[in-house]
Amino acid sequence: MAEKTLLIVAHAPSENTRRLVEAVLHGSRHPDLEADVTSRWVPPLEAGPEDVLSADGIILGTTENLGYMSGALKDFFDRTYYAVLEEKQGLPCGVFIRAGHDGTGTRRALESILTGLRWRMVQEVLICRGDWQDDFVTQCEALGLALAAGLDAGIY
Repeated sequence: MAEKTLLIVAHAPSENTRRLVEAVLHGSRHPDLEADVTSRWVPPLEAGPEDVLSADGIILGTTENLGYMSGALKDFFDRTYYAVLEEKQGLPCGVFIRAGHDGTGTRRALESILTGLRWRMVQEVLICRGDWQDDFVTQCEALGLALAAGLDAGIY
């Protein structure tokens, strides 16, 4: 089976959000997985259409900013949407949101964009709500593992 690439495009402006990205990466590199999945993190302001076009799956991460996704992730979509629209339909996708409040507006905005792109949500949106909890790290690690395992097994 050909090697698969899992792209993580996540805004991590703080130490805690960086921990979440690292947890997703750690989960996606779990030792029980075969060596057929490569995962990499590209911050949204650095990610472009070529990153998405070369990916077999994607995990998006953002903070909740004023009830919406981060400006950095929105910028990523502004720059890549039309360049990947036709070629990446059905791209397996997962999302995590670090929400100080409820994350509802952020989730809705992302679901709207992902529906337009016709990407396939393969996991429930993970919303890490409220005050920081160490369990957020465990949940993000599980998200990374689930996406990588699905790619590894040929499910996605």
